[in-house]
Amino acid sequence: MKDLPEQALQEIAAYFQVLSEPTRLKILNLLRDQESNVGELAQKTGYSAANVSRHLAQMAQHSIVVRESRGTSVYYRIGDESIYGLCDLVCGSIAKRYEKIVAERAAFTATVN
Repeated sequence: MKDLPEQALQEIAAYFQVLSEPTRLKILNLLRDQESNVGELAQKTGYSAANVSRHLAQMAQHSIVVRESRGTSVYYRIGDESIYGLCDLVCGSIAKRYEKIVAERAAFTATVN
């Protein structure tokens, strides 16, 4: 990230902002397995089709997902496979942090008892 122009930093921040919403992360996780249309994603997430559609539009603006029209349906799939490497890296880091907290609490409980 060293020496990146201001515009590039703004785009990076916007990309991460799109990823900062739990609903979008849930949708991305579902698209990891297979492409889906809005109705299928709405059913799987429990959110309204309008809500899912808004989230997909934001992700499409940043090329995180791409859309493909087929007849009367629009299907979405991951547009940038590297998103999963990023998500796995962040999730792995958070999981390690929680594992450490759990171990520390267990050790503390063992010494108190």
